[in-house]
Amino acid sequence: MSAVLDVLPFADMSRLELGFWSFAVLLGMIFLRAPIGLAMLLCGFGGWYYAMNGNPTPLLAKLKSETYTTFSSYSLSIIPLFLLMGQFAALSGMSQSLFKAAESFLGHRRGGVAMAAVGACAGFGAICGSSLATAATMSRVALPELRRYGYSGGFSTATLAAGGTLGILIPPSVILVIYAIITEQNIAKLFLAAFVPGLLAALGYILTISLYVRLYPTSAGTRPAVPMAERWRALGATWPVLSIFVVVVGGIYLGWFTPTEGAAIGAAGTGIVAVLSGRLNREAFLESLLGTGRTTAMIFFIVLGAGFYNGFLALSGVPQFMADWVLGQGFSPWFVLSIILLFYLVFGCLMDSLSMILLTVPIFFPVISVMDFGMSPEQVAIWFGILVLIVVEVGLITPPVGMNLFIINAMDRATPITETYRAVLFFVGSDILRVVILVLFPAITLFLIPG
Repeated sequence: MSAVLDVLPFADMSRLELGFWSFAVLLGMIFLRAPIGLAMLLCGFGGWYYAMNGNPTPLLAKLKSETYTTFSSYSLSIIPLFLLMGQFAALSGMSQSLFKAAESFLGHRRGGVAMAAVGACAGFGAICGSSLATAATMSRVALPELRRYGYSGGFSTATLAAGGTLGILIPPSVILVIYAIITEQNIAKLFLAAFVPGLLAALGYILTISLYVRLYPTSAGTRPAVPMAERWRALGATWPVLSIFVVVVGGIYLGWFTPTEGAAIGAAGTGIVAVLSGRLNREAFLESLLGTGRTTAMIFFIVLGAGFYNGFLALSGVPQFMADWVLGQGFSPWFVLSIILLFYLVFGCLMDSLSMILLTVPIFFPVISVMDFGMSPEQVAIWFGILVLIVVEVGLITPPVGMNLFIINAMDRATPITETYRAVLFFVGSDILRVVILVLFPAITLFLIPG
């Protein structure tokens, strides 16, 4: 075996060098369109093998222990429950009721139907927890209405792509659960910290729409005002969404139940609403379970691959080396944070949110945690998590490869994607401004967190 290892390209490298070279190998596999979970798993396997000088015993032991400890984690059980909650919510007609309520209050204003779509995305995100699912679901509801009232194709698709990002920021959020597990933070506190930035995002998008329709008046039509009585009836139809959100998020925050128990209650509540709506028959129920199972399997495979790869990185000493090197250079904490956020913005265009979080947080978090931002370690961890989540989501709508843009464009083939690119830059600008504000004023994110 030693004779074979001597001719291998990485045979003479130290573990630290192996760790750094693994990034190039991983990125190469990703650009060759290998599934991110598989790419991380193979890099982790190969890294462990070389680091142990070709001895397979530690690798096999790692395979057994990592698989068991990963999938036996009680905290991970929250993921399929929130995903099932989103499946039931899509079936129950909640997206339609949210959009109709928002449209009845805002639709008669200039750009009002687009504003209503953003508001409905925010409401649906409160019970869905997925950016892509929110974008896809709300597009089916809102896109026909936007086109009906004379909204241009590029403006309509850009609005829905941006609104979809609210699904992952407004709690509950699957990505925040993953971040909490990786960094060993309190899930309830992260949910609470995301609430105000999520509202700021929705408000920023509404203001962006108002600006856009003034700069381009022909991009949006108008619709007649709705009588007040009809508005209140439409608002009353949203009570299931408000009730489930208040019970789940409020119950978690008040300590009535754990996040996992809250997710179970939310899934049960949305399931009951779907049954009462008459849309959850046997076939739809089975399809919801299968959809949840497929998405959960995909997420868990990525989590497993990340576990192996990050375990190898820890063995190689790369995270600790990076933290020590940054401290030794004497860089300003704010400069380091800015560079990291810029990295997330660029690579968020190429990778999905979950993969970015799992791949990079174990490397960047040790660096951020040793820097002095004038806050407690827990506050820094929560604040950094919200910033990362926002910036990665901005990547989903950043041309030319934002994933949400392609999801929406697939649902509106009549609109050239270049038109969507031009319109969505306004929303990207709103997001970048919001990130700057949250970086400069951490209290906006943290003031709801109990001391």
